[in-house]
Amino acid sequence: MSAEFVTAATLAARHGFFTRKGGVSDGPFGSLNASLSSADLRENVMENRARIARAIGAQPENLLGLTQVHSADVVIARTPWAVGQGARADALVTDVPGLALGVITADCGPVLFADLDAGVIGAAHAGWRGAACGVLEATMAAMQSLGARHITAAVGPCIAQASYEVGHDMRDAVLAQDAAARVFFAEGVRDGHFQFDLAGYCVARLRLAGCVSVEALYLDTRHDRERFFSHRRRTLEGGGPIGHQLSAIVL
Repeated sequence: MSAEFVTAATLAARHGFFTRKGGVSDGPFGSLNASLSSADLRENVMENRARIARAIGAQPENLLGLTQVHSADVVIARTPWAVGQGARADALVTDVPGLALGVITADCGPVLFADLDAGVIGAAHAGWRGAACGVLEATMAAMQSLGARHITAAVGPCIAQASYEVGHDMRDAVLAQDAAARVFFAEGVRDGHFQFDLAGYCVARLRLAGCVSVEALYLDTRHDRERFFSHRRRTLEGGGPIGHQLSAIVL
């Protein structure tokens, strides 16, 4: 079985928002777990990542990732690095053909970027912390430093507003960074709680930053257990090990 992925019409570059299907892992990591920080067998993760790379036409050794920390830090990639040795950052960009940029998620927003006229691509891991502190805008700025001028973007599968209940503390933290985000918090199912629209928030920030075209797939990772890993779903069901899906783009 091939690694399963979905694509966005907005992005002309080869890319995939990969699901959890089409890999070799089993148990709670079944089957396309791409996270080396999980308790999955390393050889399984490496095979899964190789399948992901080949699915978008990249060499496995050219699929690059990061040590994601919910920051606004961006890496400009010019040469491959060893798997698991990526810098502590949450986005990466390149203008080098053949390099594939990947981000790991399990509810956060994977965002892929492209300007094929300039020959520049990017990938960002956008949880609420990273989005609020500017990781999307920082990714675009890094792409512009490489010559990008007409950037398109797509927000892949992430936790949907109906599935994403948050408390006052999280809402206050987002609004402290971005008061305009108030419109992305609906009244929660429980008193004193809110439902946060992460994908909508990312789309709005991308448009405001100057993306010429933005798309969100609006696929809910928490709800669709057959296709996606979900940290929130795992937490609500009592914890335990979990896998992560990967989204990637290549020139």
